[in-house]
Amino acid sequence: MTWTAPQITRVNQPLAALTGDEHTLADAWLDLHRQTLLWKCAGLTAEQLKLRCVEPSRLSLLGLVRHMAEVERDWFRTRFAGERVGYLYCSDDDLDAEFDVETADAPSDLAAYTREIELVRQTTSGRSLDETFIDPRREAEMSLRWVYSAMIQEYARHNGHADLLRERIDGATGH
Repeated sequence: MTWTAPQITRVNQPLAALTGDEHTLADAWLDLHRQTLLWKCAGLTAEQLKLRCVEPSRLSLLGLVRHMAEVERDWFRTRFAGERVGYLYCSDDDLDAEFDVETADAPSDLAAYTREIELVRQTTSGRSLDETFIDPRREAEMSLRWVYSAMIQEYARHNGHADLLRERIDGATGH
């Protein structure tokens, strides 16, 4: 039997809760974007997830999943929380290695992505958006609010890519 990415039940409205404090709404928007990326992968085989449908781009749906796992880990766990967890797919010599999917294991990579999201949720639970940290790369003070804003825009941009990739693979559209 051929493995396919799990189906995702997706809420068609932007947010289930239309009111709430800023942290609640930021979490809701970020979760919507996370869910959208998984929804774009749902029902596809590992081979389909690896397809690079827009030559010469290296983008694939699996590459986007791997990239967002790296980005989640980097911003929330490594930079904000100061954990020394290292890269999932990249190295200091190849910061784009997550897009090299030829030999990637799609089921493991989707599991790593969902695991990373859960660890990020644990990291940010109960933390104030006003909490700051020193970003080691920029050598500047930043807030958790800034990280949420950056992550939401990162997902929005890449979910646009995912829309195009998915439509090219099997014609499925939707937002």
